[in-house]
Amino acid sequence: MAKSKSKKKKKKAKLSEIKEKRASRQSTGIFGGETVVYTATAATQVFEVNDKKASFFYVAYTKDDAEPATRPILFCFNGGPGSSTVWLHLGIFGPKRMEFDEDGFKTGMQGKLVENEHSILDVADVVCVDAVGTGFSTTANKEDEKEFHHYKHDVEAFSFFIVHYLNRNGRWASPKYLAGESYGTLRGAAIAHELFSTHGVEFNGIVLISSILNYQTVGLDRKSLMFHPGNDLPYALYLPSYAATAWYHGKLSDEHQAKPIGEFVAEVEDFALGDYWSTLARGDQLDDDTRESVASRLSEYTGLGAEYIDRYDLRIHILRFCKELLRDQRRTVGRIDSRYVGIDRVRDGNVIEADPSLDATGAVATSALNHYLRDEIGFDSKEIYKIMSMKVNERWEYEDFKNQYVDTSENMREVLSRSTGTRVFVANGYFDLATPHFATEYTFSHMGLDPEVRKNVRMEYYEAGHMMYLHQPSLEALAGHLREFVNDTT
Repeated sequence: MAKSKSKKKKKKAKLSEIKEKRASRQSTGIFGGETVVYTATAATQVFEVNDKKASFFYVAYTKDDAEPATRPILFCFNGGPGSSTVWLHLGIFGPKRMEFDEDGFKTGMQGKLVENEHSILDVADVVCVDAVGTGFSTTANKEDEKEFHHYKHDVEAFSFFIVHYLNRNGRWASPKYLAGESYGTLRGAAIAHELFSTHGVEFNGIVLISSILNYQTVGLDRKSLMFHPGNDLPYALYLPSYAATAWYHGKLSDEHQAKPIGEFVAEVEDFALGDYWSTLARGDQLDDDTRESVASRLSEYTGLGAEYIDRYDLRIHILRFCKELLRDQRRTVGRIDSRYVGIDRVRDGNVIEADPSLDATGAVATSALNHYLRDEIGFDSKEIYKIMSMKVNERWEYEDFKNQYVDTSENMREVLSRSTGTRVFVANGYFDLATPHFATEYTFSHMGLDPEVRKNVRMEYYEAGHMMYLHQPSLEALAGHLREFVNDTT
């Protein structure tokens, strides 16, 4: 018994060791044409969730002369799972952004920062939050980190963070916003539901960037990234993004290449849920003439050979598409952003060796973020800032969705239906092969939203990929749309 008590005492002592850290700097920037004096704060917030003590790292930007009760505040996070919030932070919301050229391609080996005139700090304060196991976010006991790598526990932890932040900073009266990207959109829908139903927190607006709320629409095996057998839905929903990619790389007929991207994609969408969907539904009962006709149409829209498409039973897996489209040039295309091209060791093979769009942006983000936090804001930490943790991704637990696809679209429907003042803004990239725009449209059109609240959902489209804000014209357009969204909902 004495030994057991001793262990408990040691554990309590260890829990108390984790301390909050904080660094801040006052700056001035021009955002949306307005000069803003703001304070950048890099800090950790420590609190308990289900008897586990967590330390969440965040970077907050608050306007100095604003009245907190009327100043909008936006909480943002990326996804993964296992990704830090560096992308949204240094891509669009922060006062500094990673330097890329006009098209969104890197300009050098080391990440450089430039002033971000497109940040929405003229209309809202922003808090960029990292999930446990990413960035500098951690737990008092290192072995407890895995407890937060869990769909439900992650949602609870983020919800606690937001409530604690509102408490500590006197922001309960502020107009409130959530913004998530990728898995962060799935997380965002669940957080909005958790905060509304458990803590009584309503959001004026929810921003979904490269949204994925229902995993059935993409149907990927976590390890192979291949579609699950028996679920034909992703083949139809990915097709418009394949077509957009082929259009971008000039692999289509002159007739299709001459069409504006939006017009061309709309044509492919009609085919995807029309002739193509009915063809897939027939399975082995498909007749030869229909099979040949559909293979020809698929070839016309994707730039892949009809024989190749027929060989795979008219079903084009995502990584096969990325490998096949530019095979004649000994190049591959990216999954996160299919505008990027890569070089594999050999031309043959079924799948790409790596994602060239991640290869081209990851190191830029790492250099830029570490320099910014340590040298410009002055946040002192001996820990390594984890841009992306595959360990977190691989052990993420979805026990709440056993024997079913992960799906938080019902959370979103319930929030929109019960909090009828909440509005949703959805940003889609045409060249995003990770969370295709047509899958997002399908998800929202199958939520069963009442017409009264269906009008509260706004979707916009950009000629870029998953992180569309790296593409300068898309960044400018997206920033303008977000300003309108905040101004229209406060």
